[in-house]
Amino acid sequence: MKSRTRPADGPHVPSYDLISIGSGPAGEKAALVAAKFGRRAAIVEMAPRPGGAMVNTGTVASKALRETALVASAMRRRPIPGFEAVAPSGLSMQRFMARRTLVQMEEHDRIEGGLEAAGVEIIRGRGEIVDAHTVAVTHADGSRELLTTEFILIATGSSPARAKNVDFSHPAIVDADGILELESMPRTLAIVGAGVIGSEYASIFAELGVEVTLIEPRGTLMRFLDEEIRDILTRGMEDVGIRLLFGRAAAKVEGLADGRARTTLADGETIDTDCVLWSLGRNGNSRGIGLEAVGVIPDERGNIKVDTHYRTSCESVFAAGDVIGFPALASTSMEQGRIAACHMFGIPFITRLADTVPMGIYTIPAIGSVGLTEEEARDGGRDVVVGRAHYRDNARGRMLGDDRGLLKAVFDRRTRVLIGVSVVGEDATELVHLGQQAIASGHGMQHLVETCFNYPSLTELYKVAAFDALAALAVPAVKRAA
Repeated sequence: MKSRTRPADGPHVPSYDLISIGSGPAGEKAALVAAKFGRRAAIVEMAPRPGGAMVNTGTVASKALRETALVASAMRRRPIPGFEAVAPSGLSMQRFMARRTLVQMEEHDRIEGGLEAAGVEIIRGRGEIVDAHTVAVTHADGSRELLTTEFILIATGSSPARAKNVDFSHPAIVDADGILELESMPRTLAIVGAGVIGSEYASIFAELGVEVTLIEPRGTLMRFLDEEIRDILTRGMEDVGIRLLFGRAAAKVEGLADGRARTTLADGETIDTDCVLWSLGRNGNSRGIGLEAVGVIPDERGNIKVDTHYRTSCESVFAAGDVIGFPALASTSMEQGRIAACHMFGIPFITRLADTVPMGIYTIPAIGSVGLTEEEARDGGRDVVVGRAHYRDNARGRMLGDDRGLLKAVFDRRTRVLIGVSVVGEDATELVHLGQQAIASGHGMQHLVETCFNYPSLTELYKVAAFDALAALAVPAVKRAA
């Protein structure tokens, strides 16, 4: 692998066209685009292996655990008479997550192999901006070198926000980066924050037989979801025994002498559990990387403001990925890195983020969403018609044992084009991409009705939803209003 951990010999200062600080999805893809179009690119990374939170603590790690949990989930939904799959109590987390480790190693190898093949140099150490064209790298042995470059990309990612009223020094109290490093599987778990990360982990651990309490200061989980889809997810969580405490804030989280943790709610109720996961927000990793040297000022959450080309207020410094805030998805981070590199060098490869960006939420059941929800469309003044297709009425859905799954398609009533899709159920994060393509290409009801889908398949839900919408159009306006 083309990488180094110490300064180059001699007085020569290496010169690059692009230096990315961080090797997460944004940094990796930006460096690859630059290198493949003939530029000299380097990545400065202080972690032992590349990939950032996407591989090491977030996306890949948690989703690998979810796939293991789905084994238990599948046996519950599609039981085999006389056979029961139950995770043994007290199981070592490291043994249980052996699959996660293997997947991470494979991803590390993939990233390093791709960078090496493209000629991208990985420089091990901590990167700091000295001026608009200089990056200082401090290596593990304390040595320091200066690198010059035409452009700098800040791709340092984000970290879990830590509240002052939470004792993170106690081993039973963790954030999203520490939950997968527990020594043993907890029997009881309290999660503070019902956002994407908190909801995903609540689903995963509940499927593994852990008694989960999900605490959310707002009135519901993930308010950006379609209301009908969110209600189905909520009922699914309750079905597996998750205790949902909405409108309840955590005033304090502290460790106990017996090794457990106590969450004290604002109304005085206390909840003692084997572990507490604090999952209320993330902050951009923008401190200590020299932004002040180029006049770039992050907001109060550490996020960096950029323009549509991902350029900061400094002409030669760009930023992409979680460090710029919403939507903070691995998929959008990759695209942002590519777009930034293309604008740096005038490469006509990809110049803007797609208009239709899908969202995948890996709860159990999963959620996929793209375009407008019904509420967003109506609030925006759109006259819409909705088509629904239930998994329970689909042969493949019944085989999967998913009797609550739903695909909900939102069409413009006048043009009949598809403007939004929300799915909750098995394979929702894959199924949503067909809706994404239909929206991007301007297709609608007639196209979906005329398309021949495999049988049995979940994709057939799109045809059923289109038929349902056509039927709704045939209902007289007076009856619709009633």
